[in-house]
Amino acid sequence: MKILMVLTSHDQLGDTGKKTGFWLEEFAAPYFTFIDAKAEVTLASPKGGQPPLDPKSDEADAQTEATERFRSDTQAQKALANTFPLGEVDPYDFDAVFYPGGHGPLWDLAESKDSKTLLEAFYAANKPVAAVCHAPGVLKHVKAPDGHPVVKGKRVTGFTNSEEAAVGLTEVVPFLVEDMLKANGGDYSKAEDWASYVVEDGHLITGQNPASSEATAKALLKRLADEVQA
Repeated sequence: MKILMVLTSHDQLGDTGKKTGFWLEEFAAPYFTFIDAKAEVTLASPKGGQPPLDPKSDEADAQTEATERFRSDTQAQKALANTFPLGEVDPYDFDAVFYPGGHGPLWDLAESKDSKTLLEAFYAANKPVAAVCHAPGVLKHVKAPDGHPVVKGKRVTGFTNSEEAAVGLTEVVPFLVEDMLKANGGDYSKAEDWASYVVEDGHLITGQNPASSEATAKALLKRLADEVQA
């Protein structure tokens, strides 16, 4: 199994003067889930190199077993520091793609032509496309082969409006993930705030929040396994 993980290169939280980026748990939990399943994982980002880490995801109350494992894994740290530039990635080299969240993707990956092209290629090829928390926001401009928004008529989830309100960034983010998915015709659903929740519709897999990271990755692996058996 060859899995591509795409992280943000954006580090500015709107006009607040604060930093953002990717959310550590949303990278670490899926990364090690894939590695433990013997998958070959490649990391990419719009600018390549070291993606910016959301400092809040590095605080004590955001730590998990996976984030602690990352801190002691020099190989994983080296891979993260040397992501490939997204524009140089060939989607046909991979079996699936996974997008970790954090607020950063709302600014760069949601508007990235390289990301849009990549996702449309994966989707058209019926390869699993997975995104967690804010990362379903990267689907904003992605079209299905019929020209409609890729989420139209699809069961999806993502970071909720109430979760965004809880972290105080409703007026800071360029758009709300829940609102965008609904506006694009997605059949949006959610669980309680901060509960693990994953939605699958065909080869489109979305998770609601950081707690959903590992479950979203496992759903992607199961999808790949089912396709091998089919």
